[in-house]
Amino acid sequence: MTVQDAPARPMVGEEQIEQLLAKGIRNRWYAICPSSFVTTSPIGLKRAGEELVLWRSRSGTAFAMEDLCPHRGAPLSLGRAVGDDALECSYHGVQVAADGTVVSVPGSPGCALEGKRAVRTFPTQEIAGAVFAWFGDALHPEPVPLVPPAELVSDEHSRFLCYAEWGTPYTYSMENNVDPMHGAFLHRQSHTMAKGSFEAKFRIREHDKGFVFEKTDQRDVNFDWSELVDDGGMYVRLEIPYPDKVGPGGNFGIVHYATPIEDGSFAAFWWRVRMVSGWQRDVWRFLYANRVETRHYAVLEQDRELLEATSLLAGRKENLYQHDLGVVRYRRKLRSEARAQLEALQAGPS
Repeated sequence: MTVQDAPARPMVGEEQIEQLLAKGIRNRWYAICPSSFVTTSPIGLKRAGEELVLWRSRSGTAFAMEDLCPHRGAPLSLGRAVGDDALECSYHGVQVAADGTVVSVPGSPGCALEGKRAVRTFPTQEIAGAVFAWFGDALHPEPVPLVPPAELVSDEHSRFLCYAEWGTPYTYSMENNVDPMHGAFLHRQSHTMAKGSFEAKFRIREHDKGFVFEKTDQRDVNFDWSELVDDGGMYVRLEIPYPDKVGPGGNFGIVHYATPIEDGSFAAFWWRVRMVSGWQRDVWRFLYANRVETRHYAVLEQDRELLEATSLLAGRKENLYQHDLGVVRYRRKLRSEARAQLEALQAGPS
């Protein structure tokens, strides 16, 4: 085959890329909600541009599928759980199992709808008190393994989940967490980010799952580094030094997942983590609940106010500099992945 005979590369427009980025790139695990949100009574949530219904079986398994009865399009979240793994639509009693198969049409038994897999499902996992779901595209319906950071699954770590929903694009929050320099300015009144220089030089260290963005001239003083990881799901991890007065465990770790709800809002998950065991774990957890948690929410409120205000001015020209290399690298990664997914979908199965 000559160069002239080679198939043309699918054309993907900037508008298509922006639309995919707004709802979230596909073929990823996304954190959906705290585990406590999901009970045997179905709930409807919008995540990554999809209307979902979530519920638990009587044995405790969490399920997620499209919030859509295949009969007349009524929300299944307005129905009820039946049997061990099915939902019954409140409109006409159609029952849909957790694998998306219609198992009963009481108004017309034996009709063509019965036995049909008519509802899209989203595989789920629960990790560290949160429900995750797989959002695959048409070429990748089956999930890849979700590899969470050790901080969320290791017995050596103690963790608290902080959940919030903010009125700003999810990308703003991810960018905020790969921007260590903002801590010394926006959060300078915090007991954890009051020290160190207001100047810094940064570097990027690439690895096979993402990159580390770090100060070259300061470590373990302030918010001095962060790491973007894409390993089934995309998250940012970072550490902030902690004074002895807030307990044992060394640096205070944060793991952040951000899941788009729709264009302009997202669900935020921050796990606050320290490496502690035995009596030190008890001390740390007591101090966190009684002295530290309110301070963390105050810091998050500073981020929320700033990011929501900034998102209202989206589209204004930026003038980035050396401190923004992590932001630039994150944006480049997202756009590259979005373009690749759209091109593959346009080309179709190989």
